[in-house]
Amino acid sequence: MITLLFFAHLQEAVGEERVILPHVPKTVKELKEEVKQRYRISLEQVMVAVNEEYAGDEQTLQPGDIVAFIPPVSGG
Repeated sequence: MITLLFFAHLQEAVGEERVILPHVPKTVKELKEEVKQRYRISLEQVMVAVNEEYAGDEQTLQPGDIVAFIPPVSGG
């Protein structure tokens, strides 16, 4: 099991701030593909953090991980 956290417009698109995934995809890339298909959202400009550290697509996932999807932020 892993926990997914969604921020900003992703949270609105998914309809949840936090989702528990009962299985663990092998890599961040596999997880992103699953999330894109399940929620029909684009993750092209989204950063991913695993256990509060930014992660690349090839990072492996472990049971108990917390994965955050962080869209770009604009300010002014």
